[in-house]
Amino acid sequence: MIAAVDANDPADTTLHLVDVATGQFRPLNAGAPEAAVDAEWLADGRLAAVIHKGAQSSLRLYNNDGSVAGEYPGGELILTSVEANGDTVAVQANAPRHPTELFTWADGGFTRWTTHNPWLADIDFGNQRTLTYTARDGQAIEGVLIEPVGRIPRGGAPLILNVHGGPEAHESNGWQTAYSKPGQVAAGQGYAVFLPNYRGSTGYGTAFSKEHQKDAAGKEFDDIVDAKRALVAEGIADGDRTGITGGSYGGYASGWGATYYSDEYAASVMFVGISNVISKFGTTDIPTEEYLVHARDYIWDDWMDSLARSPIYHVDKANTPLLIMHGAEDPRVAPSQSYELYRSIKVRKPDVPVRLVLYPGEGHGNSRAAARYDYNLRMMQWFDTYLKTGDRGAELPDPRPMLAEGTVGTGSSDD
Repeated sequence: MIAAVDANDPADTTLHLVDVATGQFRPLNAGAPEAAVDAEWLADGRLAAVIHKGAQSSLRLYNNDGSVAGEYPGGELILTSVEANGDTVAVQANAPRHPTELFTWADGGFTRWTTHNPWLADIDFGNQRTLTYTARDGQAIEGVLIEPVGRIPRGGAPLILNVHGGPEAHESNGWQTAYSKPGQVAAGQGYAVFLPNYRGSTGYGTAFSKEHQKDAAGKEFDDIVDAKRALVAEGIADGDRTGITGGSYGGYASGWGATYYSDEYAASVMFVGISNVISKFGTTDIPTEEYLVHARDYIWDDWMDSLARSPIYHVDKANTPLLIMHGAEDPRVAPSQSYELYRSIKVRKPDVPVRLVLYPGEGHGNSRAAARYDYNLRMMQWFDTYLKTGDRGAELPDPRPMLAEGTVGTGSSDD
């Protein structure tokens, strides 16, 4: 089984061999800088496991006694699951230039079975690669960089930092384009995109995934700013045209970037994000998460510390144009989190561009095609308006980007 090692482990990434006769649990990869993602027994009694190591992946075979029988790197493939039927072993995998497809594994190699998007062969892609930088305290941080299609302009490209949620998740060097992820869509429009595996991310071992604990919005979000500074120093990014986006905990980072770290970001797009750590406790369906895997204290243990780690507390610093989007039925991060930040900015910093968009019927992430399409249009419209130009005082863009398509399924507010 794949499980966490203790109650404070933020993710199930450790593979355990369980003796059902004795009840003994034996971790097979505890302490390793990796994450077990999926596992399947093979017909010959061995166990096949998908292992993520940072931004890459491999298929590992275990003997039935728990010893390693062999390991087969995915190469450019990011393996996400494995299934076996008789002598056939199949994996799902994506890559920098295609979403998930089906592959079979045999004789140490992977053979592609499906091609769902043949049209991608005709698309110009931005170069994609992993990049490691050094944070301000010396910690090495890895991420995935997508360069703009064509070339990086002199002085650096406009940069979008795309921050994953959790933070108990990680970015792999595979397919990185989705409705809420700028990816190759942004690269095709001249942006560089960087997806940092900041402290708290999985894929680097349990110790790394716990490094952000007792310091919410501290080192973890400093890592994101340090990514920007490293990319500027390398000539990849334009420091005056850097934006940030993400959902859930990535939305928290985006709200933090628009307030506490506002001087670093020319635009922010915050999705289903946290703005008030104190009020979140009373409005979420996971009220003990903050105690178990983030702050490791309850909000009443230190009210002021909880408030100081909330974007609303730092609205006095806000000068970053901020687009806030949220599912109206979100049980995980209540829409009131977005209301609070939106209202605080409107009242305290009335000259700062801010817009709130609610998606009726959507929860913690959009599931409907129209809402997803609308989201992507709004996100790119916001970055085009404030990030490409670097003009924080530009007029708010059209509030209904889907109007020309004849379908509008959202409500937005600017006042």
